[in-house]
Amino acid sequence: MKTLIKVDLSATPESQDYLHNRWHPDLPMVAYVKPGDEFRVECIDWTGGQIKNDDDAKDIEVVDLSKVHYLSGPIGVEGAEPGDLLVVEILDIGTLAESDWGFTGLFAKSNGGGFLTEHYPDARKACWDFHGIYTSSRHIPHVEFAGIMHPGLIGCLPSKEMLRTWNSREKELFDTHPERVPALCALPYAPTAHMGRMTGTDRDNAAAEAARTVPPREHGGNCDIKNLTRGSKVYFPVYVKDGGLSMGDIHFSQGDGEITFCGAIEMAGFLDLRVSIIKGGMDKYAIRNPLFMPSPLTPNYNKHIIFEGISVDEKGKQYYLDPHVAYRMACLNAIEYMKKFGFTGEQAYAILGTAPVEGHISGIVDIPNACATLWLPTEIFDFDITPNGNGPIVKIPSTSDLAAVRK
Repeated sequence: MKTLIKVDLSATPESQDYLHNRWHPDLPMVAYVKPGDEFRVECIDWTGGQIKNDDDAKDIEVVDLSKVHYLSGPIGVEGAEPGDLLVVEILDIGTLAESDWGFTGLFAKSNGGGFLTEHYPDARKACWDFHGIYTSSRHIPHVEFAGIMHPGLIGCLPSKEMLRTWNSREKELFDTHPERVPALCALPYAPTAHMGRMTGTDRDNAAAEAARTVPPREHGGNCDIKNLTRGSKVYFPVYVKDGGLSMGDIHFSQGDGEITFCGAIEMAGFLDLRVSIIKGGMDKYAIRNPLFMPSPLTPNYNKHIIFEGISVDEKGKQYYLDPHVAYRMACLNAIEYMKKFGFTGEQAYAILGTAPVEGHISGIVDIPNACATLWLPTEIFDFDITPNGNGPIVKIPSTSDLAAVRK
């Protein structure tokens, strides 16, 4: 397999011009491939090496979120034109030999937050060791599971018109509550923009309007779909000549929703890809956002405890068919359950973000309550976590927890 992009984990991201951390239509291609080509792309972790394999969460607390995500690319596919579909087959995914570990962070509310940031506002960290397809963490005992490796972020470059649309609608949202913490969205920010091979005035002008990589958008982006693993296929809308495919934010494993924000097991790694083009595919198939066909490979966990949540929050406030509230309540219910076995809330929260947990919208029509469910695989624990007449047996040492900020 030809390595198209090879990263240097010992160097700064900004010194590597085949990386970028913003979306802009004028980013120069760093390599070209032809339809049918197979190639390997290496990626650094999404923070660019800001997080260390230690027992102190200070790096999580102070991580500079204006510098992420660092993506490998963009890669041009010869013959791709606006209106086409770029077909990307993920042939394989793996870790890099020089970085065979990963991390999970509970981000501080003042710096990114997370799905349950009102309940868990402080920075915490879990580091994970990889054992082939399995992973375990010294910060979360009695848990081991098979990973489902995938790129958290992959997509094509936006057109100029699309970039203007993104910036306009997100600025309108931001202006509804500009002082909110965490912020409603991440607006363009030039000082820490890494624009790949752009230089001079062109670089500065593009950095001032380039879109941040935080959310998913019409081109793909930070979708965090855990089933996008080896053997899957993605159909990306093409908006600029040659497509401009970029990728990064590789995860060893993740639960549906990546609920702690840095909720997956983040890592450096590689993707082996094959590309092709469907000419005029956007109109042929009415494609507005990417679609994908999942892999035949998935962790084979058949036993689950299913936690339910409805559109009533923890304070008893009623919402109308709100699946966001319902899924949050399903997560909180699962955390409270796991705490009965000795896990701290932070450990339970991290498990839901990293293990191959399934999230479902189970009911969306029965007014006023949407019903969301969280499927927790019981086989990831080395003890019986199911209910029984004897009650829960505490298994986790009271001294065990995620890494906190050392004072």
